[in-house]
Amino acid sequence: MTQESSPEALTHRQCLLRVLRGEPTPWTPNYELGCWEHTVDRWLSEGLDQEKTWIGRGDMFEGEPLFHLDRRAFARLDAGLYPQFEHEVLEEDERYVTARHANGIVTRALKEGTVRGMRLSMDTYIDFPVKDKDSWEDMKRRYKASAIWRYPFWWNEQVQQWQNRDYPVILMGNGTFGLYSHLRSWVGTENLSRMFYDDPRLIEDMLEFVTDFFLELVEPALQQVQFDYFNFFEDCAGKHTCLFGPNLYKRFFKKHYDRIIQRLNRAGIYSIWVDSDGTPTPLVPCWMDSGVNMLWPLEQASDMDPRDLRKKFGKSLCLAGGIDKREIAKGPAAIEKELYAKIPPLLEQGGYIPHIDHAIDPDISWDNMQYYMELKRKLIGR
Repeated sequence: MTQESSPEALTHRQCLLRVLRGEPTPWTPNYELGCWEHTVDRWLSEGLDQEKTWIGRGDMFEGEPLFHLDRRAFARLDAGLYPQFEHEVLEEDERYVTARHANGIVTRALKEGTVRGMRLSMDTYIDFPVKDKDSWEDMKRRYKASAIWRYPFWWNEQVQQWQNRDYPVILMGNGTFGLYSHLRSWVGTENLSRMFYDDPRLIEDMLEFVTDFFLELVEPALQQVQFDYFNFFEDCAGKHTCLFGPNLYKRFFKKHYDRIIQRLNRAGIYSIWVDSDGTPTPLVPCWMDSGVNMLWPLEQASDMDPRDLRKKFGKSLCLAGGIDKREIAKGPAAIEKELYAKIPPLLEQGGYIPHIDHAIDPDISWDNMQYYMELKRKLIGR
């Protein structure tokens, strides 16, 4: 092993960039997405020392010393709407609350089991703010990309800190921006599925607008910081397949993905991620044709096995996630079987970052989480 490739000489940032290029590395970055609030409560009852961890108070996605998670920084530009809608409780009883939220969406939520604002189950979505051209015009006025508050207050200081860093910095936060995901938040999944056929001109206008908005928003950042990757947050699939298919992608989305990715590439960002739960496999070739080269978190309940994806798409598609949370909950024997089956062969091929296939849920005990993290660190060379 040369000095340049030795674990001591290779910085975290250098190591990640090599992984994202599919090159061999002496070790692999240690990442996890984060925890449910319910999981934090369970772990505290089982021995987690609240005074010695950021878990429950910080963002594990950026790093956690207790688990030796590697540090990442996110340029958290604000891609949300403003002015926001006024929060309004429309109906409430002992079990449920129906409310219009700041994003204009009306939901019916189960109150039972809520921990620090996190629901035990998904809300029922009732209404969405964009229904037609008039409501879309109202939404558009809430997205002024040039507003000064879209950048963090201490942005200039952050830029200085990042100049000589040894860790990666990612453009935008996780779950911040996507093309389909923005339209879905405005229109709703079922309504949007109809709108592709009933009002395609409105779809085209929304996509053109949100692409222009994004490119204007990030342009100052691209000129100030050399970012290491960008992540599209889409969540555009269910358990068995996508919520829209390749034909709709090619008709509506492709030119906008192409436009965004080409600008990012010109800024030196060559690693483009897509975050989607479910089974987005039919869309993967479309994304790859536009320049996407990383897919995560590979939900195992939807059979997104990273070994199968590697065989199907080859090393041109990097992968992250894919460790079955259900197996981690079963204890040491199941943990060993899951990790040894996936991590060594995929790391040998390159272009893979193992972590649990979404946020860590409360089925995973504190003891099992510690066992999983210790074994994973051994397998990734950390």
